[in-house]
Amino acid sequence: MYDSPQYDMGYDVSNYEGVYPPYGSMEDMDELIRQCHYREMRLILDLIINHTSHKHPWFEESRSSRDNPKRNWYIWRPPKHDSAGNRIPPNNWRAAFGGSVWEWDESTQEYYLHLFCPEQPDLNWENKETRRAIYASAMEFWLEKGIDGFRIDTVNMYSKPTTFTDAPVTDPTSMWQPAANIYCNGPRMHEFLKEMNEIFSRYDAMTVGELPHTPDRQKVLQYVNANNKQLSMVFQFDTVDLGKGKVMRYDTEPFAWSLSDFKKTIENQQSLVAEPEAWSTVFLENHDQARSISRFADDSPQWRVRSGKMLALLLASLSGTLFLYQGQEIGMINVPKSWPIDEYKDVESSNYYRLVAQRTSGSSAELARAMRALQHLARDNARTPMQWNSRKHGGFSNGTPWMRTNDVYKEINVEQQLADSTSVLMFWKRMLQIRKAHRMLLVHGLFVPHESEDTHIFEYVKDWHGEQALVVCNFSGQARQWSVPRSETHTCHLLIRNVEGDLGGADKLQPWEGRLYVFQEKS
Repeated sequence: MYDSPQYDMGYDVSNYEGVYPPYGSMEDMDELIRQCHYREMRLILDLIINHTSHKHPWFEESRSSRDNPKRNWYIWRPPKHDSAGNRIPPNNWRAAFGGSVWEWDESTQEYYLHLFCPEQPDLNWENKETRRAIYASAMEFWLEKGIDGFRIDTVNMYSKPTTFTDAPVTDPTSMWQPAANIYCNGPRMHEFLKEMNEIFSRYDAMTVGELPHTPDRQKVLQYVNANNKQLSMVFQFDTVDLGKGKVMRYDTEPFAWSLSDFKKTIENQQSLVAEPEAWSTVFLENHDQARSISRFADDSPQWRVRSGKMLALLLASLSGTLFLYQGQEIGMINVPKSWPIDEYKDVESSNYYRLVAQRTSGSSAELARAMRALQHLARDNARTPMQWNSRKHGGFSNGTPWMRTNDVYKEINVEQQLADSTSVLMFWKRMLQIRKAHRMLLVHGLFVPHESEDTHIFEYVKDWHGEQALVVCNFSGQARQWSVPRSETHTCHLLIRNVEGDLGGADKLQPWEGRLYVFQEKS
């Protein structure tokens, strides 16, 4: 919602203290805050402080001359030269959306760093004056207005090693190499977060940090251990990164993941709750991830409703703070396979498609492969307009939205699902009621995995001081044999399942079926 030239859908902020005019005004934001609090709701904002827009006044001053007082507010470096004397960037790091992380500035004859788009120059967190300005403009300004916390973008990228050494070559076909293992979790990262927390704690603000490229559980704990006074919780990427290419995220095929790997990532994230001073998050979707039904289940007309309910049952029974993304509650799915690349608006999608075209001289087979990956994984899938009803643009707007509404909006929309007791939306409502009714067990309980090499069934127990629940999900389009556990002291009481009608064969799970049981003592 910050003012922005919109090169990366608002993640290029030109004014932290302004609202992007098409979205409304500052008065509208003040009213939103008031109305949320009147309804006893909390409001958190995105906090984008690894970089700004190249149109931010700070950067415009910084690039105006080498001796400008704000020159050191961003990261500038002189060029290197190859053996032939040609100018080259300071290192070989690849930007998140492709190409070099360094952009040449002709007027001052130096490069500036941008981990993302060239229009998103990275702030220099080594400069204390810069940090003070960030805290005042991006954080304290909004906390004083009454917002309740932040979702913090790229929370582990602020501290870069100042040597800027080359990354190891893992992609021999490119000059530019993945470098996240170098620029993430840098040497002063925790120092900076403690500084930020001093401000957050004054306002009792909640924080959830976006923590990519950090699979090491011990590193995650450094961020979320309450004794370290840094973050309330983080989004780990272990699960949502499944199936993506190892070097380039779209260099892959759809469904290039296994249920075994899915189970391991969930177990790793859930294990944080067992730590006395740590906490976790539960999510499968956000604005950077494709739709979960399309990625982890089956979005065909036959199975998409049941798949959405199964994933709802899974997520609502995991411990930690549950995050639902807009449209997830109605089971929105990926864009159709028939959409051409012109319908994809995300800079990452278009850049990748152009790269494949350049590398393969426009090979139709390779471009078709790229489109398969984009349709399965691209961020565009999460950025189509919300589907409210069956009217034009899904009822989102009488105007023309930023991108096309998903073609299925007449079959998948809020209005239709509110009138259908068997819809994904109504199932989510039931699951959230169950989650609240069994709060200690489902939100705080320990996750106990069922040790099984089954490639289709995910089964686990939740335990809260002896109170237990059992969750089982069939991640396949075929019925699977499965038996309800039997005990001499307890019975398994079925609390909810995502298949309508009689249970039928209790020793068989239907395609994409999920069940939640609670254990009850025999009388």
